[in-house]
Amino acid sequence: MTTWPSLFNLELFVAIVESGSIGGGARRIGIAQPHASHIVSELERSLGAPLLERRQSGSTPTELGVAYAAQARQLLEAAQHFVHWSQSHPASLHQVVLRVGASMTIAETLVPTWVAALHAEHPHIAVDLRVLNSKDVLLGIRDGALQLGLVETPHLPPDLQQRQIGTDQLVLVVAPTHPWATRTDPLTIEELARTQLVVREAGSGTRRALDEVLSPYNPVPPAQVLYSNMAVRIAVAAGGAPAVLSELAVHEQLLSGQLIEVPVEQIIPRPLAAVWKSRDRLTGAAALLIRSALSTGVAGWRKRGDSQEGPQ
Repeated sequence: MTTWPSLFNLELFVAIVESGSIGGGARRIGIAQPHASHIVSELERSLGAPLLERRQSGSTPTELGVAYAAQARQLLEAAQHFVHWSQSHPASLHQVVLRVGASMTIAETLVPTWVAALHAEHPHIAVDLRVLNSKDVLLGIRDGALQLGLVETPHLPPDLQQRQIGTDQLVLVVAPTHPWATRTDPLTIEELARTQLVVREAGSGTRRALDEVLSPYNPVPPAQVLYSNMAVRIAVAAGGAPAVLSELAVHEQLLSGQLIEVPVEQIIPRPLAAVWKSRDRLTGAAALLIRSALSTGVAGWRKRGDSQEGPQ
């Protein structure tokens, strides 16, 4: 087998030649002079010839020493180039794939920004995002198909670890042609319970939060049950029944005037949470994504949406 030279020993020898003494080279590298002298002796022994001429005033390289230092510099430069390359291209060396499940509202509005912020700092981390309702996200965490879940359901099961990463609220929206579009006095929860609504499917975080608020008032059956925020928005904007959706999910439509928010006497808040299975503290790629979510936040998304111009 080939015996590879020690880059440290070569770096030391070059430092000795450039500084003019073993002591100067040792100080530059950060080792004791006796240790440096021992390394040079080992190098000379392996070559079978002296590399330095030692004098009281210092050490000068022999003809072989000059050539040895020149070859060493080339190898050290190549090694340094390799180090810079490997640090600037981590994805080519170690690609990490993080399996994330996100409920629809978070996936549509927040996760793209969080993932972009994560990738900007850690390009070797790839996020495999699966868009599900909150119920299916929790199932995916339990069976190991997902490493991290992002949900907005009001109550999280005690068998999973969790961390709140933001707060959302539900709002009541109607089409501009709906009689409530010009309403200024807040709607009561009792009135809302007596109104047929366009709702999300059972198992979604939006539906769970709404059902929790309305259930004490024996709500009437829904007008429609749809399986995405987009479908609900389209149904309402087309003149259908009112709907209660995440403020995040209807933010752009409220800005453009496609939908109108109707005041309600009771704010319906809900937490946005990260969930995972392990009982240990969250680490690795999952922890980095949560850090991106916390630093980017929900308010930042709303601010970007507010900066968009509506129709003239």
